[in-house]
Amino acid sequence: MEPPIESVVVVGYGVMGAGIVRSFASAGFRVAVVSGRAAMLRGLPAGVTVSADLPAAAPDLVIETVVEEAEAKRAVYRRVEAAYPAATVIGTNTSGLPLETLADGLAHPERFVGVHWFHPADVFPVVEVVAGPAAPPATVDRVAAALARTGKAPIVLYRPVVGYVINRLQHCILHEAYHMIAAGIADAATIDTVARRLLGPRMCVTGLVEQKDIGGLTVHALAQRSIVPALDHTGVPNAMLQAMIARGDTGLDAGRGFYDWTGLDPEQVRGDAAARLRAVLDALSALGAGRAPRCRSRDELP
Repeated sequence: MEPPIESVVVVGYGVMGAGIVRSFASAGFRVAVVSGRAAMLRGLPAGVTVSADLPAAAPDLVIETVVEEAEAKRAVYRRVEAAYPAATVIGTNTSGLPLETLADGLAHPERFVGVHWFHPADVFPVVEVVAGPAAPPATVDRVAAALARTGKAPIVLYRPVVGYVINRLQHCILHEAYHMIAAGIADAATIDTVARRLLGPRMCVTGLVEQKDIGGLTVHALAQRSIVPALDHTGVPNAMLQAMIARGDTGLDAGRGFYDWTGLDPEQVRGDAAARLRAVLDALSALGAGRAPRCRSRDELP
């Protein structure tokens, strides 16, 4: 059995990387940051080192959080494999790029896993841990155990699937939301009101699938027959969203996206959202999970 993970190198210190560093550092891990902006970084947690190059000492785990481009990520992996022995696990924070694509060319693909936090990384309690195409269950479990020590609840997948679990669900909802906006059925504010006032609170209490059990599957199954065929099944990224990106309407930092953010400070907006999220998570924790039914396995279903 391999020893537990104690030391972590985080490559990239953007919005996600900063939260990942705080999460590991607050749990007592030895943490180092590698960033091209190393000389400009301020306010790192106590004990965290930072440099433009990989540390000389081999860590137990490297987490890559660079730009969401396959070649940029593979360049990081080449540096890591050249610097460290095969015992160092390489984790990528992507959930959009296929792990098979990213692992292509690795000398040791058995040490490659997906480790997907959600923004803000040090606030959300869930992290997805997904086996790369050659990673054994023991490697996945070792990373999951380290995340559990940071207070996270790991969602473990022993085989890779694009988008993992959470983003596959999230993008199903968002793809239909963008379709409704583009078609003039509802605007972003209406959709967000539905999410905040109905879907979100209900999912917090009874999840997604359990709620349908509680409400009764007969009506739900009948509704699927008419609703599912009417959904957007184009199978391509939403054209309106792609056009927005092309003209620079990229969201909060640009001052405009689906909302007009003119005059608002992005750091303050994100800080306020994170604070409200913490309050919601604290309230849910205090509420408790209630009586939990046994989840039936796939073998028990038709």
